[in-house]
Amino acid sequence: MKLSIIIVSWNTRDLLAGCLESVFANPPDAPFEVWVVDNASADDSVAMVRRQFPRVRLLENATNVGFAQANNLAVSRCQGEYVLLLNPDTVVQPGALNALVQFMDRHSDAGAAGSMLLNPDGSLQVSCHPAPTLKRELWRLFHLDRMWAYGRYPMHTWPVDMPREVDVIQGASFIVRRQILDEIGLLDGDYFMYSEEVDLCYRLQKAGWRLYWVPQSRVIHFGGQSTRQVAAEMFLQLYLGKLKYFRKHYGRFAGVAYKGILLAATLARLMLTPLAWLQKPPARERNLLLARHYGRLLITLPTM
Repeated sequence: MKLSIIIVSWNTRDLLAGCLESVFANPPDAPFEVWVVDNASADDSVAMVRRQFPRVRLLENATNVGFAQANNLAVSRCQGEYVLLLNPDTVVQPGALNALVQFMDRHSDAGAAGSMLLNPDGSLQVSCHPAPTLKRELWRLFHLDRMWAYGRYPMHTWPVDMPREVDVIQGASFIVRRQILDEIGLLDGDYFMYSEEVDLCYRLQKAGWRLYWVPQSRVIHFGGQSTRQVAAEMFLQLYLGKLKYFRKHYGRFAGVAYKGILLAATLARLMLTPLAWLQKPPARERNLLLARHYGRLLITLPTM
Protein backbone atom coordinates (compact mmCIF):
# COMPACT_ATOMS: atom_id res chain seq x y z
CA MET A 1 0.00 0.00 0.00
CA LYS A 2 1.47 3.33 -1.06
CA LEU A 3 -0.93 5.89 0.42
CA SER A 4 -3.37 5.90 3.31
CA ILE A 5 -5.79 8.83 3.27
CA ILE A 6 -7.35 9.64 6.65
CA ILE A 7 -10.33 11.96 6.99
CA VAL A 8 -11.72 12.90 10.41
CA SER A 9 -15.29 14.16 10.28
CA TRP A 10 -17.76 15.69 12.69
CA ASN A 11 -21.15 16.72 11.31
CA THR A 12 -19.89 17.53 7.82
CA ARG A 13 -21.90 14.95 5.83
CA ASP A 14 -22.34 16.87 2.57
CA LEU A 15 -18.82 18.27 2.54
CA LEU A 16 -17.43 14.83 3.42
CA ALA A 17 -19.32 13.34 0.47
CA GLY A 18 -17.82 15.96 -1.84
CA CYS A 19 -14.35 15.32 -0.46
CA LEU A 20 -14.61 11.56 -0.96
CA GLU A 21 -16.01 12.02 -4.46
CA SER A 22 -13.00 14.18 -5.35
CA VAL A 23 -10.56 11.61 -3.94
CA PHE A 24 -12.01 8.74 -5.95
CA ALA A 25 -12.35 10.93 -9.04
CA ASN A 26 -8.69 11.97 -8.81
CA PRO A 27 -6.92 8.95 -7.28
CA PRO A 28 -3.16 8.49 -7.12
CA ASP A 29 -1.61 6.07 -9.60
CA ALA A 30 -0.30 3.91 -6.76
CA PRO A 31 -2.38 1.63 -4.50
CA PHE A 32 -4.23 3.60 -1.82
CA GLU A 33 -6.81 3.23 0.92
CA VAL A 34 -9.23 5.72 2.46
CA TRP A 35 -10.18 5.84 6.12
CA VAL A 36 -12.95 7.98 7.60
CA VAL A 37 -13.02 8.46 11.35
CA ASP A 38 -16.37 9.81 12.52
CA ASN A 39 -16.37 11.73 15.79
CA ALA A 40 -19.93 10.92 16.87
CA SER A 41 -21.67 12.92 14.15
CA ALA A 42 -25.41 13.47 14.43
CA ASP A 43 -26.03 14.26 10.75
CA ASP A 44 -26.16 10.76 9.25
CA SER A 45 -22.54 10.97 8.05
CA VAL A 46 -21.84 7.33 8.89
CA ALA A 47 -24.83 6.03 6.93
CA MET A 48 -23.87 8.22 3.98
CA VAL A 49 -20.34 6.81 3.88
CA ARG A 50 -21.58 3.24 4.10
CA ARG A 51 -24.15 3.79 1.40
CA GLN A 52 -22.17 5.84 -1.13
CA PHE A 53 -18.54 4.82 -0.50
CA PRO A 54 -18.29 1.11 0.32
CA ARG A 55 -14.53 1.15 -0.35
CA VAL A 56 -13.94 3.45 2.59
CA ARG A 57 -12.77 1.96 5.86
CA LEU A 58 -14.95 3.50 8.54
CA LEU A 59 -14.22 3.99 12.22
CA GLU A 60 -16.96 5.28 14.53
CA ASN A 61 -16.26 7.03 17.82
CA ALA A 62 -18.92 7.11 20.52
CA THR A 63 -17.84 10.64 21.47
CA ASN A 64 -15.96 13.48 19.83
CA VAL A 65 -12.38 12.67 20.82
CA GLY A 66 -10.84 15.53 18.86
CA PHE A 67 -8.72 15.75 15.73
CA ALA A 68 -5.47 14.22 17.00
CA GLN A 69 -6.87 11.16 18.74
CA ALA A 70 -9.26 10.42 15.88
CA ASN A 71 -6.44 10.50 13.33
CA ASN A 72 -4.31 8.29 15.55
CA LEU A 73 -7.00 5.61 15.57
CA ALA A 74 -6.70 5.26 11.80
CA VAL A 75 -2.92 5.72 11.66
CA SER A 76 -2.49 2.77 14.02
CA ARG A 77 -4.46 0.58 11.59
CA CYS A 78 -3.52 1.86 8.13
CA GLN A 79 -0.97 0.19 5.83
CA GLY A 80 0.32 2.97 3.59
CA GLU A 81 3.94 3.97 3.13
CA TYR A 82 2.63 7.52 3.33
CA VAL A 83 -0.21 8.87 5.45
CA LEU A 84 -2.26 11.81 4.18
CA LEU A 85 -4.29 13.73 6.74
CA LEU A 86 -7.11 15.34 4.77
CA ASN A 87 -9.88 17.57 6.07
CA PRO A 88 -13.47 16.68 5.14
CA ASP A 89 -14.11 20.24 3.91
CA THR A 90 -11.66 19.88 1.03
CA VAL A 91 -11.95 19.06 -2.66
CA VAL A 92 -8.93 17.33 -4.18
CA GLN A 93 -8.01 18.73 -7.58
CA PRO A 94 -6.78 16.58 -10.52
CA GLY A 95 -3.22 15.39 -9.95
CA ALA A 96 -3.05 16.66 -6.37
CA LEU A 97 -2.55 13.26 -4.74
CA ASN A 98 -0.05 12.12 -7.35
CA ALA A 99 1.93 15.33 -6.89
CA LEU A 100 2.33 14.71 -3.16
CA VAL A 101 3.26 11.05 -3.53
CA GLN A 102 5.74 11.72 -6.33
CA PHE A 103 7.34 14.57 -4.39
CA MET A 104 7.88 12.35 -1.35
CA ASP A 105 9.27 9.56 -3.55
CA ARG A 106 11.79 11.94 -5.13
CA HIS A 107 12.88 13.75 -1.98
CA SER A 108 14.22 11.36 0.60
CA ASP A 109 14.94 14.26 2.98
CA ALA A 110 11.26 15.21 3.13
CA GLY A 111 9.51 14.02 6.24
CA ALA A 112 6.25 15.67 5.32
CA ALA A 113 4.68 17.92 2.71
CA GLY A 114 1.54 19.94 2.24
CA SER A 115 -0.67 21.00 -0.63
CA MET A 116 -1.37 24.46 -1.94
CA LEU A 117 -4.70 25.28 -0.34
CA LEU A 118 -7.16 27.37 -2.32
CA ASN A 119 -10.32 29.23 -1.35
CA PRO A 120 -13.51 28.18 -3.16
CA ASP A 121 -13.05 31.13 -5.54
CA GLY A 122 -9.59 29.85 -6.50
CA SER A 123 -7.63 32.45 -4.56
CA LEU A 124 -4.62 31.48 -2.47
CA GLN A 125 -5.24 30.36 1.10
CA VAL A 126 -2.65 30.18 3.87
CA SER A 127 -1.12 26.71 3.57
CA CYS A 128 1.96 26.91 5.81
CA HIS A 129 3.53 29.04 8.52
CA PRO A 130 6.87 29.95 10.06
CA ALA A 131 7.59 28.16 13.32
CA PRO A 132 5.66 29.88 16.13
CA THR A 133 7.70 31.89 18.62
CA LEU A 134 6.66 34.36 21.28
CA LYS A 135 7.85 37.24 19.09
CA ARG A 136 5.90 35.96 16.09
CA GLU A 137 2.74 35.49 18.16
CA LEU A 138 3.04 39.04 19.49
CA TRP A 139 3.52 40.31 15.95
CA ARG A 140 0.55 38.32 14.64
CA LEU A 141 -1.87 39.14 17.45
CA PHE A 142 -1.29 42.87 16.95
CA HIS A 143 -1.76 42.48 13.17
CA LEU A 144 1.71 43.82 12.38
CA ASP A 145 2.04 41.46 9.40
CA ARG A 146 0.15 44.11 7.45
CA MET A 147 3.33 46.20 7.59
CA TRP A 148 5.89 43.40 7.26
CA ALA A 149 5.39 39.63 6.96
CA TYR A 150 7.14 38.23 10.01
CA GLY A 151 4.47 36.18 11.74
CA ARG A 152 3.43 34.62 8.44
CA TYR A 153 4.97 33.82 5.06
CA PRO A 154 4.49 36.22 2.12
CA MET A 155 2.97 33.38 0.13
CA HIS A 156 1.46 35.68 -2.50
CA THR A 157 5.01 36.38 -3.71
CA TRP A 158 6.02 32.72 -4.03
CA PRO A 159 6.27 30.99 -7.44
CA VAL A 160 3.34 28.60 -7.81
CA ASP A 161 5.39 25.98 -9.67
CA MET A 162 8.23 25.58 -7.20
CA PRO A 163 8.15 23.59 -3.92
CA ARG A 164 9.51 25.47 -0.93
CA GLU A 165 10.85 24.34 2.43
CA VAL A 166 8.68 25.55 5.31
CA ASP A 167 8.39 25.18 9.08
CA VAL A 168 4.74 24.28 9.61
CA ILE A 169 2.29 22.63 7.20
CA GLN A 170 -1.42 23.31 7.51
CA GLY A 171 -3.20 20.13 8.61
CA ALA A 172 -5.93 20.32 5.96
CA SER A 173 -3.78 18.35 3.48
CA PHE A 174 -0.67 16.96 5.16
CA ILE A 175 1.31 13.96 3.93
CA VAL A 176 3.89 12.29 6.17
CA ARG A 177 6.03 9.15 6.00
CA ARG A 178 4.52 6.39 8.11
CA GLN A 179 7.97 5.26 9.28
CA ILE A 180 8.48 8.67 10.89
CA LEU A 181 5.28 8.38 12.88
CA ASP A 182 6.51 5.01 14.10
CA GLU A 183 9.81 6.65 15.14
CA ILE A 184 8.74 9.95 16.75
CA GLY A 185 5.19 9.10 17.76
CA LEU A 186 1.73 9.93 16.47
CA LEU A 187 -0.15 13.18 16.87
CA ASP A 188 -0.19 14.33 20.48
CA GLY A 189 -3.65 13.47 21.78
CA ASP A 190 -3.45 16.16 24.48
CA TYR A 191 -4.41 18.65 21.76
CA PHE A 192 -8.15 18.45 21.14
CA MET A 193 -8.21 20.81 18.16
CA TYR A 194 -5.52 23.16 16.77
CA SER A 195 -1.71 23.13 17.14
CA GLU A 196 -1.44 19.33 16.87
CA GLU A 197 0.11 19.65 13.39
CA VAL A 198 2.39 22.44 14.66
CA ASP A 199 3.58 20.08 17.38
CA LEU A 200 4.14 17.28 14.85
CA CYS A 201 6.09 19.57 12.52
CA TYR A 202 8.30 20.67 15.42
CA ARG A 203 9.07 17.05 16.28
CA LEU A 204 9.75 16.20 12.63
CA GLN A 205 12.28 18.99 12.30
CA LYS A 206 13.84 18.15 15.64
CA ALA A 207 14.38 14.60 14.34
CA GLY A 208 16.22 16.00 11.30
CA TRP A 209 13.47 15.87 8.65
CA ARG A 210 12.53 18.69 6.29
CA LEU A 211 9.03 19.90 5.44
CA TYR A 212 7.82 21.29 2.13
CA TRP A 213 4.96 23.18 0.54
CA VAL A 214 4.15 21.55 -2.80
CA PRO A 215 2.08 23.91 -4.99
CA GLN A 216 1.71 21.30 -7.74
CA SER A 217 -0.74 19.63 -5.35
CA ARG A 218 -3.83 21.83 -5.25
CA VAL A 219 -6.70 21.35 -2.85
CA ILE A 220 -9.74 23.56 -2.34
CA HIS A 221 -10.36 24.12 1.36
CA PHE A 222 -13.66 25.58 2.55
CA GLY A 223 -12.27 26.02 6.07
CA GLY A 224 -13.78 25.87 9.55
CA GLN A 225 -16.88 23.90 8.62
CA SER A 226 -16.83 21.73 11.74
CA THR A 227 -15.45 24.31 14.16
CA ARG A 228 -17.97 27.02 13.29
CA GLN A 229 -20.69 24.78 14.76
CA VAL A 230 -19.17 25.53 18.18
CA ALA A 231 -17.32 28.72 17.31
CA ALA A 232 -16.97 30.13 20.83
CA GLU A 233 -15.53 26.89 22.22
CA MET A 234 -13.17 26.48 19.26
CA PHE A 235 -11.91 30.06 19.71
CA LEU A 236 -10.77 29.07 23.19
CA GLN A 237 -9.34 25.78 21.90
CA LEU A 238 -7.25 27.72 19.37
CA TYR A 239 -5.38 29.58 22.08
CA LEU A 240 -5.38 26.70 24.53
CA GLY A 241 -3.61 24.64 21.86
CA LYS A 242 -1.00 27.36 21.34
CA LEU A 243 -0.49 27.63 25.09
CA LYS A 244 0.03 23.87 25.37
CA TYR A 245 2.55 24.04 22.52
CA PHE A 246 4.68 26.71 24.19
CA ARG A 247 4.56 24.98 27.56
CA LYS A 248 5.48 21.61 26.07
CA HIS A 249 8.40 22.71 23.92
CA TYR A 250 9.68 25.88 25.60
CA GLY A 251 8.81 25.45 29.25
CA ARG A 252 6.61 26.97 31.93
CA PHE A 253 8.07 30.46 31.62
CA ALA A 254 7.22 30.57 27.91
CA GLY A 255 3.65 29.60 28.80
CA VAL A 256 3.41 32.45 31.29
CA ALA A 257 4.88 34.87 28.73
CA TYR A 258 2.39 33.72 26.09
CA LYS A 259 -0.51 34.27 28.47
CA GLY A 260 0.81 37.79 29.00
CA ILE A 261 0.86 38.39 25.25
CA LEU A 262 -2.68 37.04 24.95
CA LEU A 263 -3.84 39.30 27.78
CA ALA A 264 -2.34 42.39 26.18
CA ALA A 265 -3.78 41.59 22.75
CA THR A 266 -7.20 40.78 24.23
CA LEU A 267 -7.41 44.03 26.18
CA ALA A 268 -6.33 46.02 23.13
CA ARG A 269 -8.98 44.31 21.04
CA LEU A 270 -11.73 44.95 23.57
CA MET A 271 -10.76 48.61 23.92
CA LEU A 272 -11.33 49.04 20.18
CA THR A 273 -14.67 47.23 20.18
CA PRO A 274 -16.83 50.43 20.28
CA LEU A 275 -15.43 51.32 16.86
CA ALA A 276 -17.26 48.30 15.45
CA TRP A 277 -20.54 50.20 15.79
CA LEU A 278 -19.27 52.65 13.18
CA GLN A 279 -18.95 49.86 10.63
CA LYS A 280 -21.62 48.63 8.26
CA PRO A 281 -23.01 45.07 8.27
CA PRO A 282 -21.72 42.40 8.01
CA ALA A 283 -18.36 43.75 9.27
CA ARG A 284 -20.07 45.18 12.36
CA GLU A 285 -21.64 41.85 13.34
CA ARG A 286 -18.43 39.97 12.62
CA ASN A 287 -16.33 42.24 14.86
CA LEU A 288 -18.90 42.31 17.64
CA LEU A 289 -18.99 38.51 17.65
CA LEU A 290 -15.21 38.43 17.75
CA ALA A 291 -15.29 40.83 20.69
CA ARG A 292 -17.57 38.41 22.56
CA HIS A 293 -15.07 35.63 21.90
CA TYR A 294 -12.25 37.79 23.24
CA GLY A 295 -14.34 38.65 26.28
CA ARG A 296 -14.77 34.98 27.05
CA LEU A 297 -11.04 34.45 26.49
CA LEU A 298 -10.29 37.22 29.00
CA ILE A 299 -12.46 35.50 31.62
CA THR A 300 -11.02 32.04 30.91
CA LEU A 301 -7.36 33.03 30.55
CA PRO A 302 -6.42 32.84 34.28
CA THR A 303 -7.47 29.18 34.44
CA MET A 304 -5.90 28.08 31.15
